[in-house]
Amino acid sequence: MPKTIRIAAALLIDAQGRTLLVRKRGTQAFMQPGGKIDAGETPAQALVRELHEELGLHLDPVQATHLGRFSAPAANEPGFEVQAELFRVDCDQAVAPAAEIEEVLWLAADATPGLELAPLTRDLILPLWRETLNAPR
Repeated sequence: MPKTIRIAAALLIDAQGRTLLVRKRGTQAFMQPGGKIDAGETPAQALVRELHEELGLHLDPVQATHLGRFSAPAANEPGFEVQAELFRVDCDQAVAPAAEIEEVLWLAADATPGLELAPLTRDLILPLWRETLNAPR
């Protein structure tokens, strides 16, 4: 049974409807911004803290809409599974890579990235984003 890493992740959407992917220093795969949930933190609190540390964003937890819990093999820790509490965050602030983030990328819904993606991002989050968040309202 794989060991589980609990994380809070953001489906960060800008005014043009693109989503933000990040790549951590020393790794290849792009993924949603976010990170591990510390003891005593709610997933929303962890998300706000991580987005501030990694991207310099100042968010109120009420800006984050919980989309559900998703699990997939961890991209950077073999033998581990990530269990992500996924939140949609609409963002009109500029982002700047900080902490362990080396590269950020805004991805349009109709773009097919020629990049390595984390399993969670590739198999679950991007399909969900394309199907539900871009569906006609």
